[in-house]
Amino acid sequence: MDLITTTADLAAACSRLAKHPVITVDTEFLRETTYYPLLCVVQMASPEEAVVIDTLAEGIDLKPFFELMGNEGVLKVFHAARQDIEIIWHQAGIIPHPVFDTQVAAMVLGYGDSIAYDQLVEKVTGHRPDKTHRFTDWSRRPLTKEQMHYAVSDVTHLRDVFAALDADLKKRRRSEWVSIEMEVLTSPRTYDFHPERAWERLKTRVRKPKDLAVLMEIAAWREQEAQSRDVPRGRVLRDEAITDIATHAPNTLEKLANLRSVPKGFEKSKWGADIVAAVERGLARDFSTLPKLEKPRNNNNGAAIVELLKVLLRMTAERHAVASKVIATVDDLEEIAADDEADVPALRGWRRELFGDAALKLKRGELALAIEKGRVIGVQRA
Repeated sequence: MDLITTTADLAAACSRLAKHPVITVDTEFLRETTYYPLLCVVQMASPEEAVVIDTLAEGIDLKPFFELMGNEGVLKVFHAARQDIEIIWHQAGIIPHPVFDTQVAAMVLGYGDSIAYDQLVEKVTGHRPDKTHRFTDWSRRPLTKEQMHYAVSDVTHLRDVFAALDADLKKRRRSEWVSIEMEVLTSPRTYDFHPERAWERLKTRVRKPKDLAVLMEIAAWREQEAQSRDVPRGRVLRDEAITDIATHAPNTLEKLANLRSVPKGFEKSKWGADIVAAVERGLARDFSTLPKLEKPRNNNNGAAIVELLKVLLRMTAERHAVASKVIATVDDLEEIAADDEADVPALRGWRRELFGDAALKLKRGELALAIEKGRVIGVQRA
């Protein structure tokens, strides 16, 4: 196996791979010290061959690879594809399509929540992959034979995993479930991180319009700063500091300096003035135009309802051999507990048939949970 380091060799390899209806794909990248991932290696395989591409080779043009990723006649199989797709989208403005994510398929088939690649390979094929180079520095050159072997094995094992999962999905008539998940995975909105939407990524839940307005401005400033400096968001400002600033809205450098979550001396840098300016922009916003804040739930039994829904979810997941996480999240359960018409995936499509309708019946008292022979079961009530 030779390492592809020229555009001509890459074009020839992609031409051969494009003749197959299914290929497997993986990438090796670094992003610990940057905002944008540095793509270092791409490996792909068809039933006939496996190739490794040195994406950092001098003068190489990755256009043939990107064209293959956009080829509608070739199904691209990844494991945990989100970061791979994000890299391709950032570098070429292309979303690979169609795709198949073996991690999602494994969840649908009951292999657990977000199963790791090596664990899935071992469960499906019985082979234990060598993960020695999982944390290697893929930007260093030359690549070693051991690194090359590791890269190739990732996509060759993936061929066997895909074949097994695809057959099982068809047998259990769940292929459409995976297809629905792939629609989200291949949506440009999933990867289009505009600074104005950066606040949506934060886990914090603000309660006041003023806090939200400031949060939106500070999050947007951090995103722009991280992008322009090409550094991780946390190196600009940590999430907890953004929440703290949103809550206290420091509109002077002195007030900013008093926040414990902000690094000491930060207010004396040019970024201190930027933050104060962002706070002032937030306070000046028309609060009536902001996204609606989640209202505190007045149902005193809300927590108890969520706990019952968790039991129902686990029971459903075990009964149908589906990972609970792919059926509903805790946030989904909280939404359902508060509102029968909640706009959550668990109340749509196959998830509703599997779990959502039963969840609503449990809320209405039309379904009870009981223990029979050591197992939780649902009991219909008149």
